[in-house]
Amino acid sequence: MPSILRHLSSVTSSGGLINKVDSFRQLHHNTNSLKSNHTLKHYLESGEPIKALLNFKQRFRESPSFVDSFSVLFAIKASSLAHKAPSFIGKQIHALVRKLGFHSVIQIQTSLVGFYSSVGDISSARQVFDETPEKQNVVLWTAMIAGYAENEKAVEAVEMFRRMEEERIELDEVIATVALSACADLGAVQMGEGIYSRCIKRKRRLGMDLTLRNSLLNMYVKAGDVEKARRVFDETLRKDVATYTSMIVGYALNGQAQESLELFKKMSQDSSVSPNDVTFIGVLMACSHGGLVEEGERQFRSMVEDYNLKPRDAHFGCMVDLLCRSGRLKDAHEFVNQMPVKPNAVIWRTLLGGCSLHGDVELGEEVQRRIFELDRGHVGDYVALSNIYAAKGMWDEKLRMRDRVKKRREPGKSWIEMGNIIAEFVSGGSDDDGKLMVGEISEVLKCLVACMTSYDYVVDNFNSSY
Repeated sequence: MPSILRHLSSVTSSGGLINKVDSFRQLHHNTNSLKSNHTLKHYLESGEPIKALLNFKQRFRESPSFVDSFSVLFAIKASSLAHKAPSFIGKQIHALVRKLGFHSVIQIQTSLVGFYSSVGDISSARQVFDETPEKQNVVLWTAMIAGYAENEKAVEAVEMFRRMEEERIELDEVIATVALSACADLGAVQMGEGIYSRCIKRKRRLGMDLTLRNSLLNMYVKAGDVEKARRVFDETLRKDVATYTSMIVGYALNGQAQESLELFKKMSQDSSVSPNDVTFIGVLMACSHGGLVEEGERQFRSMVEDYNLKPRDAHFGCMVDLLCRSGRLKDAHEFVNQMPVKPNAVIWRTLLGGCSLHGDVELGEEVQRRIFELDRGHVGDYVALSNIYAAKGMWDEKLRMRDRVKKRREPGKSWIEMGNIIAEFVSGGSDDDGKLMVGEISEVLKCLVACMTSYDYVVDNFNSSY
């Protein structure tokens, strides 16, 4: 016994036993943290972000010391994915980040930018970005630029990308794809081409990146330049479903129904690629714009029976539009009533647009009642029905419907690319508010009118000579 006591005394006096106890406690702490983080990660990978948040909350209440930077990171990601969770939960986690001193961790700051962008709070996202001490990270910039693009702030996204290039942040295929998407939304083709050119010049391998090429193709499609889009399509050796789908949709949007359907037929013969639900949206749009009712009905059945794809609201809307354009309003109405899911306001508005096109007052009034049950605040619904009344000479009803409009439409916006500048036009905006170059624009319009007038004069003289 004395020998044991002496041994313990010597160990304690040298600090060995205390260090061993501390090491055991630290190991126990790290083990528990690792298990807890594994649980959080499992919930995220299983698509259960709410459970991840509840687990994090319970863990923090039981022992705040178990919370580390990894668990906070998982909690922020869960907040971004949990659309049904209140946004203040993410803000509470942000406050915890500051309290624990994790605001210098670049991965956490990037995730916070993504969270605020996902809930539409883009100003807070930008504040987090600006407060991040070390910004030489392409992932952080990508999160901010993507946040702008996803929140319909394409101009800000492009400006942010320019600033990123000025900071000489190394580009990759992800950030280039996001930037091209913003250019596509703006119709800024020259700027998008410049971004693509600079990317492949800095990194030649990016020229072969399929996702980046698909983004370039999609930009041309949205800008209505089908020829350039087809050139990119043909030059892309390894095509995936996105490559085919973008080109099919591009043809459909530009009224080239036969080209769209022919390309879809070619895609169907390619064993390496299978169409998805978005592909069939393009196919049905092509049938609608081409007036191909029977072909559209056949493709709709094929989507379900041959490819086992479940129709979404967009597919049902395409079918309603197809029937309306061909004047088959009763068939369209019956199709809506027989849908396996409850039709939303957009589908009813598609039918209302058909009633407006063909002047069907009775059905238009019924459809508008259905729309009002879902959404009474859309100004376009009142306008569409008032136009139906006007076409039938029912002026009293038209005025009554116009008087029911309680608020103005959202002002329309458009953009024009002038060299390296993207100018935004807002309907009803003043020169001071929009900072528009009215004088320069007026001169350009005068030149265009003069050119068109002289062209007509030349053509008329040419025709009269024969």
